Amino acid sequence: MVFTDSLRGFLLIACAIAAAAQSNSAQSNSSAPAGPGLQTDWDIAPVLDQLNAYALRLTPALDKLDPQQWASKGASETYLRQLQSSKEQARALAEQAKSLKRYPEKLSATLEVLFRIQGLDSMLASLVEGARHYQSPRDADALEELAIQDGVYRDKLQEYVVNLAAEREHELDVMDREAQRCRGLVTQTPAKTSRKQ
Repeated sequence: MVFTDSLRGFLLIACAIAAAAQSNSAQSNSSAPAGPGLQTDWDIAPVLDQLNAYALRLTPALDKLDPQQWASKGASETYLRQLQSSKEQARALAEQAKSLKRYPEKLSATLEVLFRIQGLDSMLASLVEGARHYQSPRDADALEELAIQDGVYRDKLQEYVVNLAAEREHELDVMDREAQRCRGLVTQTPAKTSRKQ
């Protein structure tokens, strides 16, 4: 009985080590393709560089807008809050894209960047309409053209996020199956051995 318990303990430890090694191996090979469709670190790095550059180009374009003047023409003061929030979001996007480049396999950080871009795009669409109506079509067109430029990189990041999430889900499935297999080995009823008396 003691031998059987020791064997079960050994099997459990061996399975845990194997599962941990598999997980560590997947994480240490983050620069290698982790699965079909998942871009490598060096594939996604230029996308993050472009998003950083886009965010940095937004601030001067946003500085050309004057929602206070729009208010004197009957515009809602909401535009002023949207402009301030857009500037803050652009600064945060630049910082996060730069930071994410160091650890692009972090799903939560990648999602945060994607959500920030989507929120910024929504506010920019509103500001473009405000500029077109209350300022000048030329300023509106310039901002709209700049906002459209990030579309390609946003789409690439979104594809990366979907693939990264699928890869993480696959890794969890593999670890769960391995844990179930180890649990099955440990809980198996040992074959009865005859004792000599």
